[in-house]
Amino acid sequence: MANDPDAKRLLWFVFTGSRGGLNRLKIISKLKENPFNINQLAKELNLDYKAIQHHIRVLEKNNMISKIGEKYNVNYFISTFLEVNMGIFEEIEGKLDKSK
Repeated sequence: MANDPDAKRLLWFVFTGSRGGLNRLKIISKLKENPFNINQLAKELNLDYKAIQHHIRVLEKNNMISKIGEKYNVNYFISTFLEVNMGIFEEIEGKLDKSK
């Protein structure tokens, strides 16, 4: 499953093929370190709370992140799907770093 072409296509689309992909990449990079809530991510990444909320919804919809908790006590972390495909994510991350 680690070399799943559909997973590779999905990750490329989420992080490079649509607006905001770079911010989603930054969110995942932070979540690799620790679980965070939306407010903490907004502060860490110096982004608007509503922008983080939007990117979290996109990442959740595409099965990149999971959450624990309810309402105001929700922490987000990397999903099992993304953990399995972390090599693809790191490949994308590396290519985007070089293009800066």
